[in-house]
Amino acid sequence: MTRVWLPCGDYHQDYARDQGWWQSNVIKGKMILLLLIVFVGFPLFLDEYWIGVANMIGYTALGALGVQLLIGYAGLITLGHAAFIAVGAYTSTLLILRFPWPEFIVSWGLAYPISIIIAAIVAGLWSVLFGLPSARVKGFYLILTTMAAQFITVDFILTQYVSQIGGRGQAFSLPPGTIKIGPWFMDSDVKVYLLMITLLTLVVMIMANLLRSRVGRAWVAIRDNDIAAETLGINIVWYKLLNFFVAGFIGGIAGAFWVANLAALSPEHFPWFWSLWLVGVILIGGAGIDGAIFGAIFMVVVLEILQMLAIPASAIYDRILIDFAFLKEMAFGLAICAFLIYEPRGLSYRWWQIKNYFNLWPFSY
Repeated sequence: MTRVWLPCGDYHQDYARDQGWWQSNVIKGKMILLLLIVFVGFPLFLDEYWIGVANMIGYTALGALGVQLLIGYAGLITLGHAAFIAVGAYTSTLLILRFPWPEFIVSWGLAYPISIIIAAIVAGLWSVLFGLPSARVKGFYLILTTMAAQFITVDFILTQYVSQIGGRGQAFSLPPGTIKIGPWFMDSDVKVYLLMITLLTLVVMIMANLLRSRVGRAWVAIRDNDIAAETLGINIVWYKLLNFFVAGFIGGIAGAFWVANLAALSPEHFPWFWSLWLVGVILIGGAGIDGAIFGAIFMVVVLEILQMLAIPASAIYDRILIDFAFLKEMAFGLAICAFLIYEPRGLSYRWWQIKNYFNLWPFSY
């Protein structure tokens, strides 16, 4: 018998109920309320500035989810995930600007949605290419391999060759009206926000279902002890490469989405620091899908607050705005150090404790 309230723990008697999305009517109501807030409330009541901030949070969360999949669930440390995001962005852009789509696909606004899927697949395959060394190396050596992906992809291939297609120099122009989904042009921050929240919801649903499947359990086993996992019959090479593909696939979606938020696409949008930034996001956010989202919210909002404080101060000291880039990097480093010392399990663990406090009340002790 399924209870409406679960005050002192879960009483489910089978795996399907225990892993279900809607474990009680209360949880169902809370999730519906959350969806209404993010899909309806934010676009109606937030101003354009904060909608732009929300778009940046969504982009960061999409990128961090791929990193979380590699590091958090399979133990494959990466410092080059921005390369796969860049591959997705450039693939989508080239398909929109250069590919000879049939007229009905263009008129129906299907070119950009199709380009997102193709960009995700291409980024996933490109990620597998640099994931091949994971069959033989791990740890520090795998970090160097993923860093090589960043420098080879962004600094060499994209900068020296792909960016020169069409004689455009270093950037592809994406004026308003270039991106279209069905009858809607992505010409406002609100429309980009709705696209972002839709993609983020789909990615979270796919990733959550994948992680509680046999594939997800195999990744966790490899992360905990790859030798024991192989002894149990898990093909660790296949599952590692599959993990790289899915992480790159998600990165490709993030890059293809970010195209809708840009007026021009350049390799400068995907520096190596962005790869390091995404690792910092999951260190601050903690384990799990919610960790990537909490970390993205924390980092983006903190930087926006710092920038808001720097702008009034710049009237007194003109160099503050010039030095803001260095202040941002300093805040990033200090935040990571503070969380590693005082909250090593991240924001998701603190959120888990808060939920348990209310779910187990009055027996929270």
